[in-house]
Amino acid sequence: MNKVISTNGAPSAIGPYSQGIDTGSLVFVAGQIGREAQSGDLPEGVQAQTEQAMKNIAAILDAAGLSWADVVKTTCFLADIADFEAFNDVYKTFVVDPAPARSTFAVKDLPRGARVEVEAIAARG
Repeated sequence: MNKVISTNGAPSAIGPYSQGIDTGSLVFVAGQIGREAQSGDLPEGVQAQTEQAMKNIAAILDAAGLSWADVVKTTCFLADIADFEAFNDVYKTFVVDPAPARSTFAVKDLPRGARVEVEAIAARG
């Protein structure tokens, strides 16, 4: 049975979705923009937003008893592909070797005017 993962360490969902779902063997973390958990504020700049999005994912993983070391796949969305290098500069400080498989896309718009969104899949064992 799937278990909902929820934590105050990451922003609450802004739609009809869960922060994370634990299937027992995999944990699926919903896309996280750089909103701060308590205030809901979105910091300025792609690097600050990336850092906060990655911290939000870490909090959800922690609530599931996992960490970035357990992440096997991420999908990353950028509002402007020109931010790719700045995004990578922050992203690489969170992921653990071997780095997870990753897809990165430029998209037209992200929720709340965010410049970055990241989702993750983590594996147990």
